[in-house]
Formats: sequence, structure tokens, C-alpha cells
Amino acid sequence: MTHPDRALIVIDMQNDFCPGGALAVAGGDALVDGINAAMDDFGTVILTQDWHPADHASFASNHADARPMDSVEMPYGAQILWPDHCVQGTHGARFVPGLRTDGDLILRKGFNRAIDSYSAFFENDRTTPTGLEGYLRTRGIGDLVLAGLALDFCVAYSALDAARLGFGVTVRTDLSAAIDHDGSRAAALERMRDAGVTIA
Repeated sequence: MTHPDRALIVIDMQNDFCPGGALAVAGGDALVDGINAAMDDFGTVILTQDWHPADHASFASNHADARPMDSVEMPYGAQILWPDHCVQGTHGARFVPGLRTDGDLILRKGFNRAIDSYSAFFENDRTTPTGLEGYLRTRGIGDLVLAGLALDFCVAYSALDAARLGFGVTVRTDLSAAIDHDGSRAAALERMRDAGVTIA
């Protein structure tokens, strides 16, 4: 049975976030079958896609003497520097093979070179919107289920923003996987629970 007022948001299921990719999350590719099956339960399916220019400010390669996972201060706050990943038009930016992409909307984020964009709702300044909120409101969708990569970054940021905006939010941990950098998985789960996100 599909739920017309609920949406499944599939976060960043892309080659670079799966084993063999530039910023691989262990077990990311193993989520595909479960996510595909879950899509049938929702009236609306949205997929997000990290879509960076090659000179993106979040890439360690664009900072002198920086290494991936270093942290720097940006005008919008602290920023972890990443390996080059999900560069526009590359193999790494494509959706992982086998993933159903016949959803209602593909939302690209992170294309502004000066600011990263973990959340599906806002860039990392927490004020510049992606337009997803308006899309959901005009469709009459109030409840969201999130899945994908990575649980402790883009999934968590999206869930927290959705809860802050007043949506009902559930995160499917069985359909998500985490980078888990310095305990980031446990910290993200705690923040989401504290914000009223249902962890399923």
C-alpha cells in the first residue's frame, strides 16, 4: 500500500560513496535492493545527488597543505575537507548501478563551489534553501522517510533540517550506512533522536 502524503528521500546513493569510490562508505552498495523495494511503499520518491564542481571548496586538493578529513574554518563555520568526489559529469557522481531512478524528483546539491551542502534542504550556511521544502509543501507531503548515504552526514543533516521545518521524519538505519569518523555515527543518531526524528 502506498502512502500519498509520505515521501521516501533517498540520499546520495552514488558511485563515489560506495565501495571503490573516492569517499566510500562500507556496505553502501548493499543498500540498493532494500531501497528499491521500499520505493513501492511511497507515493513520492525523491533522490538527491551530490554534484560538485572540480574546484569545490570542500575538497582538500583545493587547499594548500591540506589532507582529507582535516577541518578548516569557512565563512559559514567549520568544514571537513573531503577527497575529490561526485564531480559533475563523472562516473563517481552517477547513481550506483541497479538503483531505481524512476522517482518523482532528482535534487542536485553541492554545486555552489564556495559552500558545501550536506542537507537536502539547505546548504551548509543553514539558510540557503535547495527548494525541496517548497516542493514537498506544494505536493501536500508532511511525513518523510530518509535512507541512503551517509547516515552520519547527509542523511542526518537532511533529517535534522526536515524536523526543524516541521515535517514528520523517520530515518531507516537498515537502509543507510555511515562513514563513522571519530564516533560520528553515534553522535548523529543522538542528535536526531533529540530533535524528534524517529530512528527505525
